[in-house]
Amino acid sequence: MNLHIGFDDTDSPRGGCTTYVAALMIERFCRMGVQFADYPNLIRLNPNAPWKTRGNGALCLRVICEDSLYEDVREQAIEVIEENSDLSYRGTDPGAVFLIGDVPEEVRRFAKETIQGIVNMKYALKIIRKFRAEAVGYNSRRGIIGGLAAIGETLSGDHTFELIAYRSRENWGSPRKIDKSSVIEMDKKMANLTFNNIDPETGRILITPRGPDPVLYGIRGETPEAVKCAHSMIRSYEPVERWVIFRTNHGTDAHLRRVPSIKDVRAYHPVILEGRVVGDPKIIPGGHVIFRIQDDTGTIDCAVYEQGGSLRNIAKDLIDGDIVEVYGGVRPPSKMKPMTINVEKLRVVRLAEKIIYQNPLCPLCGKRMKSMGRNKGFECYRCGFHGPELRKIEVKVNRALSPGLYFAPLRSERHLTKPPSRYGLKKRGYSQVFSGVIPYSVFWGKGS
Repeated sequence: MNLHIGFDDTDSPRGGCTTYVAALMIERFCRMGVQFADYPNLIRLNPNAPWKTRGNGALCLRVICEDSLYEDVREQAIEVIEENSDLSYRGTDPGAVFLIGDVPEEVRRFAKETIQGIVNMKYALKIIRKFRAEAVGYNSRRGIIGGLAAIGETLSGDHTFELIAYRSRENWGSPRKIDKSSVIEMDKKMANLTFNNIDPETGRILITPRGPDPVLYGIRGETPEAVKCAHSMIRSYEPVERWVIFRTNHGTDAHLRRVPSIKDVRAYHPVILEGRVVGDPKIIPGGHVIFRIQDDTGTIDCAVYEQGGSLRNIAKDLIDGDIVEVYGGVRPPSKMKPMTINVEKLRVVRLAEKIIYQNPLCPLCGKRMKSMGRNKGFECYRCGFHGPELRKIEVKVNRALSPGLYFAPLRSERHLTKPPSRYGLKKRGYSQVFSGVIPYSVFWGKGS
């Protein structure tokens, strides 16, 4: 049988990682003789969901096994989840879904809604019952939603790969010991085959997380061969317990959905929206830049936060009348603030003319004249000429800003945001999905 095992929400801020649960599950399945129809799938869900985990990633293992093994496979999966979930932490709500056969179109649609919007448990359970899948959940069971979404997102369009190397348990919670120079060297050699290794503005290494989770580093790239090659270049001063290559929607903009107008914007939904800038941007405490856009249906605030780095400078240079396209998640309104789009990137579609008004030049000596008062004209302090009928003159100013797409620094990008290096590299299909068996040794291993 073809069996899809989706699961989510096993970790907490205290530690753990759902991808590590997948790594342990893979090892057990290999010992049982279970085969794999695809690379392990790491599906990043809506990054704006208010209950999201750190990376908001759900997992799916697509396996092939004898019908008689189903109960054993199910029990092993549940056992790994129970043993490695932080069940005592409030807000950790693991869930797993088991679906046999082909992935129904309705489950695929559910996945897209979960990546681009908000869905509820009732909807998920209705689909699970309809297609006779099986679900197991703990605490509030919210992980069932992510588990079903991970099954439904088969990554038949654009996708990337991520090799995650895991630490030995005794090193969890301690500073990661990676040779920075080896990451810089790898980044140069791999060019656009990998992405988001180093932040160019600060030199900060981006492949290593900062929390107490089991991840030593994660290398993102265009092919499994690329991330495995990059992995071989990294020098680590602590042992790699194991590694897994995941196929993922990381870096694909899968979360963004174009909306036709401001009236269609919904809280917590990631959007692409075009509008006309109204007024001048404002800088608020903390260095955040707020600007407002308008269309025929209304207006909405857009925010580029201090972490946006160079993107803040672009936002500050906008003026009334500019036509822009904003990409980002929608923050709901509060008592103090209106609904706001938190901008991930910004396309300047068309620039308005910037006009300033200057005092006229003296017609006799060419000196810039001074105002004699409101509606009283101008006088020249050099030669004494008076021009009571003269008025300020319009001057068109050349703008430093140009039409184009502008990005936040890599260090502040969300997992799903497509980085500049991936433009032009979009994949349009994946021939290996469910077409055969992938040896587990291709995507899973122990040690370095």
